Amino acid sequence: MINDKKVLFSGMQATGNLTLGNYLGALKNWVTLSDEYECFYSVVDMHSITVRQDPATLRKRARALLTLYIAAGLDPKKNCIYYQSHVSGHAELAWILNCFTYMGELSRMTQFKDKSAKHADNINAGLFTYPVLMAADILLYQADVVPVGIDQMQHLELTRDIATRFNNIYGDVFTIPEAYIGKVGAKIMSLQEPSKKMSKSDENPNGSIYLMDDPDTIMRKCKRAVTDSEACIAYREEQPGLKNLLDIYCACTGRTTEEALREFEGKGYGDLKMAVGEAVVSVLKPLQDEVARLEKDKAYIDSIIKENAEKASYFANKTLRKVQRKVGFPDRIR
Repeated sequence: MINDKKVLFSGMQATGNLTLGNYLGALKNWVTLSDEYECFYSVVDMHSITVRQDPATLRKRARALLTLYIAAGLDPKKNCIYYQSHVSGHAELAWILNCFTYMGELSRMTQFKDKSAKHADNINAGLFTYPVLMAADILLYQADVVPVGIDQMQHLELTRDIATRFNNIYGDVFTIPEAYIGKVGAKIMSLQEPSKKMSKSDENPNGSIYLMDDPDTIMRKCKRAVTDSEACIAYREEQPGLKNLLDIYCACTGRTTEEALREFEGKGYGDLKMAVGEAVVSVLKPLQDEVARLEKDKAYIDSIIKENAEKASYFANKTLRKVQRKVGFPDRIR
């Protein structure tokens, strides 16, 4: 614990463009967590290179993501917002933890299987072992809690197993992290395939609303959203496209599902789509304006990058030095 608060760790990859789903499902909720937890929010750029990246684009997107964290309301004085690649402890601890992780455990990771299928020409060792780097991300800061979606629960369980294994050999070294169970963010689905989550890697650009989409683009995507032929606004599993639009509307306006259904009673799908588009624009426009303002203040963002990397390194090194001593590495001469 730091300052008597429990520690929370989370991060996002610096690949693709964040969607409305990323914002409503995760980033928006991160802002409220800093009152209760000591939060480390990382731009996990080291994870990004398991898939080939254009170097200039990766640097640009990493900075844009860090700026977006701040624009969304994460106070860099209150939260530690940093680049994963700027804290060498992530890689150093990952190597040690690799030696306490079994091949069979990694081969069972469903995301490895999924990504291997998508990138059959580049099934590299990093893709296989990146759950160990994820474990290092979490354990390095002695995180008590980690907000995770269902698709990441398997990785958190592996983290817990590795930490428990290490602790059983060397004593009480790592905090065993728990999944963060709190207010669940809205689960936003694709506008074109409402059976799938809205994704920044969606090949259909009309399926996702990106945080930097301009108002005209947002309205156009909402108008093209898939619905059905029932012509009845209801909130039920049998009408997934409509249900998704209502979820987006409620998440953006703060209305309950019941209030939204009363509001659109007797109205058509076109009315709902227009209202959803306007609600999304009203949420994203202030965020976009703040991003634009921050991007102009290069010196400020640079100072945050430097200060937060130093802060993250300080806490990371406290854990790393303890681990290195436990496994028998020689003490460093200071």
